[in-house]
This record gives sequence, C-alpha cells and structure tokens, in this order.
Amino acid sequence: MWYLARDGLDRLIRVLAEQGYEVVGPTVRDGAIVLDRIDGLADLPVGVREEQGPATYELHRSDDDRLFDWAHGPDSAKRFLFPPRELLATITRNGGGMHREPDPEDDRPVAFVGLRSCDLHAVEVQDRVFLELDPAYRRRRERALFVGVNCAVPGSTCFCASMGTGPRCTLGFDLALTELDDGFVVEGGSPRGEELLAALPVREATEDEAAEVERIVALAVERMGRALETSDMPDLLYRNRLHPRWQDVAERCLACANCTNACPTCFCHDVVDGVSLSGDVATRTREWASCFSAEYSWAAGEVVRESRASRYRQWLTHKFASWIDQYGVSGCVGCGRCITWCPVGIDVTEEIAAIRATDGAVEVVTS
Repeated sequence: MWYLARDGLDRLIRVLAEQGYEVVGPTVRDGAIVLDRIDGLADLPVGVREEQGPATYELHRSDDDRLFDWAHGPDSAKRFLFPPRELLATITRNGGGMHREPDPEDDRPVAFVGLRSCDLHAVEVQDRVFLELDPAYRRRRERALFVGVNCAVPGSTCFCASMGTGPRCTLGFDLALTELDDGFVVEGGSPRGEELLAALPVREATEDEAAEVERIVALAVERMGRALETSDMPDLLYRNRLHPRWQDVAERCLACANCTNACPTCFCHDVVDGVSLSGDVATRTREWASCFSAEYSWAAGEVVRESRASRYRQWLTHKFASWIDQYGVSGCVGCGRCITWCPVGIDVTEEIAAIRATDGAVEVVTS
C-alpha cells in the first residue's frame, strides 16, 4: 500500500489527461452527483454529502473538504461503455448502388476516477454480456482505466455487502483509493496502475494508515443501509412465479423504467432503423430499452407480457435468478439505485423478503 497526499490526486488526474485519457469522475450537476469530464480536484464534489432513501435523493454541504463521503448518484460507467444511443451503421446511396460508411470510433479512451466497488463489479457483469459479442464495447472497455474508491459512507439503500460486491474494491481496478483526513491510501491492481504509481508522489503507507483502511471498510459494512438474504436464490423466485406479491407490487409500479436506466448492469436495448427524407441515407442505431415497456416483449405479432405484474416479475426474476443461470453471477450488485430512483420507492430487498415470508403462496398472475 502507498500513501498519496491530497494534492497528489490532482496530479493523478492531470497525468491521466496527459496520457491521452478523457478523465471522467464525480461532479455536482442539477442537484445530483453525476459522472462527467473532470480536469482537477476543483471539479470533484468537495464537502458534499447525500441523503438517499426510497424515492429520495438530496445533497447537503458540509464544512469539511472531504471528496468521497457519499455513496453514488444515478450515474455509472454503463453510460460510457454502453451508451444510451449509439450509431451502428450509416448507408448512403451511391449512384446505382449503396455504400456503407465506416463504423464510428471513439476518439479517446476513458479513465474513470471515483467508481465504487459495486460499480466496478457492474462493469465485470456487463463484460459477460458484451465483451465477446460487441466490438465497440470491447474497444472502449479494453482501453478504459479505472481508479476506484473504497466506500466509507454507504447510502441507506445500499446492500453491496449482501451481494459480495463491496464496500471494498476487490476487482476491476487499476488503482484503488481510500480517503483519509489528509490524503489517500492507494493500492495498485494492475500493471497499468503500477505504472501510474511510478509517476505519482507516493510513499509507502505506514502501519497505522493501512490499519485505517481496514477500519473504514469495516465501519462501512456496519453502516450498510439494506441487507438481502441470497442463500435461497435463484430457487426462491423460480418456485414463486405465481406469488400474489407480484400483483401487489404491480399496483404501485409505474413501469417508468427508471430502475433499469439507473441500474449499472441492465443491458436491454433495441435496434432502430431510420431513413432520410430524401431516401439517400439510412441509419441503424442501438438505443437503451427496458423490459418494463410492454412493446419490449412483442413477439410473433403480439405483446407477450401485457401486465405490469408479469413485467416486474420478469425483471426481478431475471436480475436475481435467471441471470445466474445465463452468466454465472447475479445481475444485481447491491448499489440500491433502483430503490432510490424509483418514483414510488419500490424496494427490491423488501419485495424479495415479502415473497420469502409467504413462500409458496399462489395466485394466478396475468400475462
């Protein structure tokens, strides 16, 4: 472990920019902590705290200059590695034939600064979906660099400890930071991270500084806002496909897709074709979609999942059960964003607990 003074983080951001990265990190905009381009310490959320709860998110200012004493905002790395809207192809009429334009490429690799462990795990989950099948995703992913932060202040909707994805960074990082009062303890996680350390004004961390990392992480586990029992999944959800709770939650759910948009692992998308008014240019675009939309289940000329109950059941069961069958890992990393950003405060930990409490209850759920 190494120690980096506070102004050394500013140096790290500048070194990354000098190496050609677009540096993306947390900054305050429109009343939330979002991910955007940053140029130095001044762009980070200095002295900002957050209050999260079901359908609740609010920022507060403190008198100190801590940079990372908050859990996360609505943003994750997903928006940069798997963009909400991405042009896949452009075809133009060329005399008597057609010409396909070269695939667009990203200009600069991205260096993420300040991702929490749950979001690093989320990237690893999306890798299982896209890495072998999507050249554009693979290009962005392989060029990206990750500077994680061990979480000290989890939100009240967080349950990463239950999912084994936090609060300490354990995978997917090139460097991992733990914020202390006057600087950071830094851990290298890859050869690229070790190269960066050589360019920074670091010294070896003392025993007390290393011990402080363990104390901060242990305290974060104790402060975790939610917990989820996972030992009986996926079987719990599979055997409760007709549970009356699905209808109960459907009466509250707006099918607005906020949860899937905020989720750092959801990957549903649609491919949309367009044509210019002149008929000379055709485009194919990939756009985020959601299994909460009725039209998403359209197949063979009709909507398969007409009711909100069936769509919520599909989402929750896929996230916590069939995702495990498909990819060998849960689709949930315990970040709690789906709880915070749900307009009516639906809580997945509460819904699963309610199903478990009346395991085996049966009621016909309409399609």
